[in-house]
Amino acid sequence: MDEFFNTDALTVSELTKEIKHTLEENFSRVSVIGEISNFKDHVSGHWYFNLKDAGAVINCTMWRGFNNYVYFTPQDGMKVVVNGKITIYPPRGTYQIDVRSMQPAGLGELQAAFEKLKQKLEEEGLFDEKYKQPIPSFPEKIGIVTAIDGAAFRDMISVAERRFPLSELLIAPAKVQGAGAAETIVKSIEDLNKRKDVDVLIVGRGGGSIEDLWAFNEEIVARAIFDSRIPVISGVGHEVDTTIADYVADLRAPTPSVAMELATPDIDDIFGFISDFSYNASNRIEEILETAADRINMFTGSYAFRLPMDLIRRKQQQLDYMIGGLVQSIDKKFILSDRQISLLSKTLESYDVQKTLKRGFVLVKQNSKFITRAAKFVKNEPAQLEFFDGKIKVHP
Repeated sequence: MDEFFNTDALTVSELTKEIKHTLEENFSRVSVIGEISNFKDHVSGHWYFNLKDAGAVINCTMWRGFNNYVYFTPQDGMKVVVNGKITIYPPRGTYQIDVRSMQPAGLGELQAAFEKLKQKLEEEGLFDEKYKQPIPSFPEKIGIVTAIDGAAFRDMISVAERRFPLSELLIAPAKVQGAGAAETIVKSIEDLNKRKDVDVLIVGRGGGSIEDLWAFNEEIVARAIFDSRIPVISGVGHEVDTTIADYVADLRAPTPSVAMELATPDIDDIFGFISDFSYNASNRIEEILETAADRINMFTGSYAFRLPMDLIRRKQQQLDYMIGGLVQSIDKKFILSDRQISLLSKTLESYDVQKTLKRGFVLVKQNSKFITRAAKFVKNEPAQLEFFDGKIKVHP
């Protein structure tokens, strides 16, 4: 029975330590291929996920300082190659891969991730035409999101100077490939959207491999373009390159140079339009003047204009007749008015009290009232008699 007991037994911690030392020393540099599952992007910036195949699963951790150099966003189901070392997590007694670098297992994996995100955003409606904003015809200020030291930026400047030098270019520098590129592109788009004077945005870069262009296939870039209140023209890569950003943008251009051409009018076309308009307008004005002159000549050659003074004299004669008739009418009204006034004057004179008294009549007044009837005269009260030449008071 004692043979099953060993006084030299290891503690759990000691055993784990021995295993940790053995594994970490013998597997300090490993390269493993597998499929990602249960991927978690922690708020701390660290990545936690499993790597699996048909027969096994292993935990993986990738710290923030290392995952900053991964140019794509890992997704569940993506097949990748990770490089790192085996470590033991003693509190749980589990082993894991401490990942130092990560790459897609092949171009097929990136293409699969591309198609998966494309389908997701399409189902959400981010590609719908109803959300596409019109591009202004004469932009005063054009915002550009690209690498400031890239050939694409120099090409866009050259196109703008040639086509429409009146536009002002505002560059928001961004990293356009590699780790962290998607985040800088998003920030530049958001910074330009905070301004009130930008009419259109160009987001793009020159050509490259699918890995080089991958920042424009990231979901955060697609959503930043979709959320932009400023119309966005995408110009990523060459003619054959297509990115998620192209599907979301309000207008897609095959190259950055073509994007600037789509954003600006051609000043030669403008001058040509002005020249044609001036020429056509001058001809039209001449036609209008000639037509008006013909009509004037037609009118002046008619019978009415051949004897204009006769027409004027006839009109003057008609005016004289009208004035004469008006004067006669006014004279008649004056005569009638004089007669009416005379009649009214005589009528008023017949009611003149003084003239009546002068003819021998007397006004009798009693208690300040005129007595018009004998029955109203009170014999025992004083009275006043008014003659033409004076007044007499009579007492009883």
